[in-house]
Amino acid sequence: MKFEIDRETLLRPLQLVAGVVERHQTLPILSNMHLQVSGGGLTLRATDLNEELVARVDAVGGVEDGQVTMSAQKLATIWRSLPEGAPVSLEVENQFAVLKSGRSRFSLATLPVDDFPKVEEVEGEVEFTLSSAEAMDMIDRVSFAMAQQDVRYFLNGMLLEVTAEHVRTVSTDGHRLCQYTLGKGVAGVERFQAIVPRKVVLELRRLLDDGEDELQLSISDKGIRVTRGMFSLTSKLIDGKFPDYERVIPRDPKLSLSGDRETFSRVLQRSRILASDRAPCVKLTVEGEQMTVVANNPEGEEAKDIVAVDYEGEAVQLAFNPDYLLDVTRVLGTERVRLSTVEASSSALIEAVGDESALYVVMPMRI
Repeated sequence: MKFEIDRETLLRPLQLVAGVVERHQTLPILSNMHLQVSGGGLTLRATDLNEELVARVDAVGGVEDGQVTMSAQKLATIWRSLPEGAPVSLEVENQFAVLKSGRSRFSLATLPVDDFPKVEEVEGEVEFTLSSAEAMDMIDRVSFAMAQQDVRYFLNGMLLEVTAEHVRTVSTDGHRLCQYTLGKGVAGVERFQAIVPRKVVLELRRLLDDGEDELQLSISDKGIRVTRGMFSLTSKLIDGKFPDYERVIPRDPKLSLSGDRETFSRVLQRSRILASDRAPCVKLTVEGEQMTVVANNPEGEEAKDIVAVDYEGEAVQLAFNPDYLLDVTRVLGTERVRLSTVEASSSALIEAVGDESALYVVMPMRI
């Protein structure tokens, strides 16, 4: 096997594919990347048995068909350290992968190609296409609320729901819930749900960082395949039932206030400085057309700010984790934000005024 290519052409595909590899593996072969030269192009492949990322690069020269596996992290690190614009060649010699660039030469150990596993192909039951901008919104608006290593394994990912009317993403960690709806569906689909693992969601977001290529998605009961440009990402799904998120959304809230999103966000940032680190909390006292935001900590320190709001009703005091509110204000895309609730002790519904595509539910804290 042999190929030649310049550093920049392969740098991003190499780094993205290597990102799938876990640093600590029980099987040595899973620390390796599979490289194959065929048809005048180079294919890179890495997997952790649950997820597989493949990249196909055609801008290669000096090719000699063949395949090899070698350490993904070592290869990516060496490649990144090479001078910008440097030409690079790689070929297999006596069971070693030899990389050459200028006066530099690296010999990397290889493992048998036959030992390299491959994730099972996905036979799609639901197939559709998203633009890069649509896909980024669907991830960015909800991904921050995915749980991490929760014993309720079905929360450690993002729900992808497809109907004839919409494509929707939902995430929750049990303390807050995020929902984003794209107002276009897939004809003939009644309601299809899939829980995409957290790691796969983050890897998919990395694929969207450049270019305008569309995403082709193919989903079955057990797996998902996403293709974009030179990349193809295949993964198993989380086997479980996602909570009935619609039951969590407050209906017919009696209390509702709105205000400038940027102002509210800045006040929360300042208040967070003096909130308790162990159990951060901000108290929102709303009376008339102003909201007083107060945070304090066990050392007796206190932060107090007043924000102008639109509100009609009796005075009310609410309390929330400021980090949860800040996460929401960062992803809302309009100038004004609305916060609604049935009563002070109930969950709050947060929305962008003038944008119905996203909604957020945050659990209250006891005052």
